Amino acid sequence: MKKELDFLEENIKNNSKIIIACSGGPDSMCLLNLLIKLREKKNLELIVAHVNHKLRAASDDEAKIVKDYANKNKVIFELEEFNYQNTKFSEDEAHRKRYNFFKSLIKKYKANYLVTAHHGDDLIETILMRIARGSNLNGYIGIKKITQNKDYQTIRPLLTTTKDEIIKYNKENNILYVIDESNESLKYTRNRYRKNILPFLKNEDKQIHLKYLKFSEELEDYDNFVNNYIKEKEFIVDNKIVINKIIDESNFIKRKTIEQVVKNIQINDYFNISDSQMNELLKLIYNSNKSINLNNNYIGINEYGYLKIRKKTNNEYQEIILDKNLEFLGYNFYYNCDNGNNSNNCIYLNLSEITLPLKLRTRHDGDKMQVLNLGTKKINDIFIDEKINRELRDRYPVLVDAKNNIIWLPSLKKSQFCKDKSEKYDIIIKCEAR
Repeated sequence: MKKELDFLEENIKNNSKIIIACSGGPDSMCLLNLLIKLREKKNLELIVAHVNHKLRAASDDEAKIVKDYANKNKVIFELEEFNYQNTKFSEDEAHRKRYNFFKSLIKKYKANYLVTAHHGDDLIETILMRIARGSNLNGYIGIKKITQNKDYQTIRPLLTTTKDEIIKYNKENNILYVIDESNESLKYTRNRYRKNILPFLKNEDKQIHLKYLKFSEELEDYDNFVNNYIKEKEFIVDNKIVINKIIDESNFIKRKTIEQVVKNIQINDYFNISDSQMNELLKLIYNSNKSINLNNNYIGINEYGYLKIRKKTNNEYQEIILDKNLEFLGYNFYYNCDNGNNSNNCIYLNLSEITLPLKLRTRHDGDKMQVLNLGTKKINDIFIDEKINRELRDRYPVLVDAKNNIIWLPSLKKSQFCKDKSEKYDIIIKCEAR
């Protein structure tokens, strides 16, 4: 385990606090032993994090073995227990609960690192499973040696070794560990890869795990290069894609940019997209004022020069007085400008014909407007004629006066109250899409 110990020493700073994910199995007990060996040299504070899912009769005994080993070596022990009696167990849910526990400990101890015992066999299995089910460039990397999170790093020092080497190390160092009998069950996908495919690969090449690690690290270099390119070109602003900056890029770059937006959403919410939804989002780049439905009540929407992915709104009514320059629903409004033009982005008003204050609001059911030179029209019919997407209609600004007369649909239509530049007017209002 010299290279693994050297990796830890090289990548962990002195005086650090470390959360160690420890199930009690051979991998995590080996990892815990390595960190104990390094503790004095680097002046480390170690915290063992053990999760008892209470799914097997041996679970309590395993927790005791980890606790006893931690106590014996003067390591802080933290336990979390879960009860699935009233909920259906799933691997995804168990994973989510484990990592929520780890994150809570990182916050509690202000830890610098989370260290996990993923090893070379795990890496092979993960890459093969993702190839089989389909993924993206970042997914095909499998498991990274180091992941930079917001406030800490996740480190996986055992990716250069195999399960057999770990067990051999444990025996040579008299490290007690437990075996989870569920690892033998072929009802789990990973176990089928472990039992049926790994032996064949290892028979072909005993160092096959290092070949997969090289493959993973090369993909990671490519992924980092593309992500840095996207960052340097500023394709994403406030987690929105700037369409005029990305429009001429390759579909590969467009996909990677969308993936980054999705990844940012995933930090705070459950959200994913399918391959077909990715293709629809790529098409959406070229269709302004359009939207598509995605998973978990999210939509993709092209509006105001940005491609956005956001939760659907609850259509909450909004209203604000317009008596100064302000921003409202994606538009900048300039009140009482010095100059204007006769486009639909600018209006001239005679204050004797309207009642102040002016207000910007969202639409009401049944809204109608006296359209300049056209007569009365329903606002909804104007939206349909102008091909305004349904998702945008409830968030489109409407200018009204104090008597709720509709004066202007910015960028779309003017009312009978709007004057020509050659007529008498007191005020000019302009709008620009943000």
